[in-house]
Amino acid sequence: MCTTDNQRNSSCHVLALPYPGRGHINPMLDLCSAVAQKSTDILITVVLTEEWISFIGSVRKPPNINFAAIPDVLPSELVRGADPRGFWTAVSTKMEEPVKRLLDQLRPPLAIVIADAFLIGRLTWQLGGTFR
Repeated sequence: MCTTDNQRNSSCHVLALPYPGRGHINPMLDLCSAVAQKSTDILITVVLTEEWISFIGSVRKPPNINFAAIPDVLPSELVRGADPRGFWTAVSTKMEEPVKRLLDQLRPPLAIVIADAFLIGRLTWQLGGTFR
């Protein structure tokens, strides 16, 4: 987890949870960049798998955006096309616990969660209890 001055000075901490697949990560990063550039007192934490961070780790981003890694509990992006249903099942069942552990560690506390529409089902429903 990253610790920056932005975290101490932020008035709003946003969690961005993209679906971990091609065509979903970049649009979420574009949205986060647009929001982050509007106000420097917004801290955005984007949750990605370790594999995805290795793919895009050098991407330019505003200083108030941090990447937070969850373990590679999903099939690799490089082979997921061979079994799309298996990948979807893994996202629905294997991401929950690592994301919950990450949420317990994030500071400052979250104010907003932006989740990909593909995650609005089981995963975000289960994580909703984390914020109550």
